[in-house]
Amino acid sequence: MATYSYDPAQIYDGFVNQMRFELQDTVIEGEGVTCALCDEEYQAIINNESGWKRAKLKCLKAIVTKFAYEVNTSTDGLSYSLAERYDRWKAMYDDLKKEAVVAVPTCNPNA
Repeated sequence: MATYSYDPAQIYDGFVNQMRFELQDTVIEGEGVTCALCDEEYQAIINNESGWKRAKLKCLKAIVTKFAYEVNTSTDGLSYSLAERYDRWKAMYDDLKKEAVVAVPTCNPNA
């Protein structure tokens, strides 16, 4: 059973609360409807990656993949702009990916 929790007093815990805070996935009241990932998905990714930025990038990739199929829709005057969620997460993913690529040390091939 998937769980959805967030404690704003624990945003530096190095686990789910911190990841939710950094990714701004903190509206847990709607559970799977409002949250990008459940606690167990975040925790599994954090546990399996060697560093925080790698885990964050992996979380963002999972979120972008999950939201890629969502489209905008309108019915009887009620509209949902679901594609905007994808755009926001994709921009975060792209920014972090660029940062990760820049952070890779290089060496002189002639050395």
